[in-house]
Amino acid sequence: MRNESNGPNDIAESGNSNPYESTVDSTTGGAGGRPSRARMFVVFWLCAMAAILYLDRICWGQAAPFIKKEFELSNTQIAYLAMAFQFAYGVFEVPTGRWGELIGARRVLTRITIWWSIFTAATGACTNFLSLFIVRFLFGAGEAGAYPNAARVLTRWFPTNERGRVQGIMLAASLIGGALSPSLAAGLIDNIGWRWTFAVFGSIGIIWATGFWIWFRDTPDQHSWVSSEELATIRSGGGMSAPTVHELVPWSIVFKNKGIWILSAIITCSSFNSYFYFNWFPSYLTSAHSISNSQTGFLASLALGGAALGVFTGGIIADRIIRAGESANLIRRLFCASTFFAGAAALFIAVRCETVEWLASFTAVSLFCTQLALPSWWSSAIEQSGKHVGPLFGLMNMMGTGGALISLWFVGVFADYQQSRGLSGRAQWDPMFSVYVCILIAAGFFWLLFRKHTMVELHGEPTPAQ
Repeated sequence: MRNESNGPNDIAESGNSNPYESTVDSTTGGAGGRPSRARMFVVFWLCAMAAILYLDRICWGQAAPFIKKEFELSNTQIAYLAMAFQFAYGVFEVPTGRWGELIGARRVLTRITIWWSIFTAATGACTNFLSLFIVRFLFGAGEAGAYPNAARVLTRWFPTNERGRVQGIMLAASLIGGALSPSLAAGLIDNIGWRWTFAVFGSIGIIWATGFWIWFRDTPDQHSWVSSEELATIRSGGGMSAPTVHELVPWSIVFKNKGIWILSAIITCSSFNSYFYFNWFPSYLTSAHSISNSQTGFLASLALGGAALGVFTGGIIADRIIRAGESANLIRRLFCASTFFAGAAALFIAVRCETVEWLASFTAVSLFCTQLALPSWWSSAIEQSGKHVGPLFGLMNMMGTGGALISLWFVGVFADYQQSRGLSGRAQWDPMFSVYVCILIAAGFFWLLFRKHTMVELHGEPTPAQ
């Protein structure tokens, strides 16, 4: 079987006249005639990328108190630094998703991972607020497009009935990376300082990018490890075949699609909640509860571990929901709404706990509940996007960064305002959790309102589905 490459630029870069040429025997399949499972290696690459993504992202939260002290920054300034990353991440989501459609996910994911790894390491070389702001902005620009292009990989390499589990495993890996990040960063900071900690974390992504570029191909028919049986399984299950998509995105139809707007509202609320834990939770534990750096790292990891378990479990549930047939969309709405209501209840209890250990434990329960819905959100977003999954998934994820930006700004300004009133400890920080409880309840109601409106790619109106 002979397949087309992604284009002349890819040929030039690989040093091969046709780097994607498959050696699959159409009769017996690859790997000596045995049925292949090459897509399981794709799961490995996506999980490793997601783990590194959050490892590099969340180590900032553990280092923030040390950066704040060294540069004599306010909580509001620390918020602006976190927002610099988040703003760039949101702005570049759609163009980087579209970039993947035009040249393929392999090239884009390799390049952006190298980019963000360089600027992760460069964070440790900063000397003042301005240099930190610029580096964190460029770091965010690098991480943008990782998930839109990962979603695109899923549509090419996996049948529909496997995507929920893969999404759950990948997102769990990201949160496992996030959960490990505070503890690892705390240990490294205590031994080598916060500057060298960023250098260590940045080097990991370079290793991933090298291996990914060598092994991965944009579609399974381009890979020599994929047998004809595995390719048939992917294609018959709804896997797309085109390595690139050059048609213009029908934006006039996109902006009229109610499903896309409601999914955007859901991820906005979800991001508002989760980014507190990704960026501010260690600072909150240190300031409000006066515990050590090592204790902070452990409890932050405990909370994010709950999130990782939730998203992994949610992936299994997402696939089972899809098998429900005509009632799948109704079941999905009710299930996801209930997870956010339960998460709000757990957070309400957490902030009223007397000990920090119980607070962190109920926070883990809250994150477990809310993250149960994330793989189902991914499935819904991919279904809504049609063949333009890169830019449209990026569009919805970009809307989510708006919630993250507001959350990051809100915490910094609120903490400084409370301090200006002479408040400290829990009295300074705990009242803000009422806002987070209300946001989780709002996300639950948005799920109840959601109806799938299938994208009509060229002409016509979206078709609602129950």
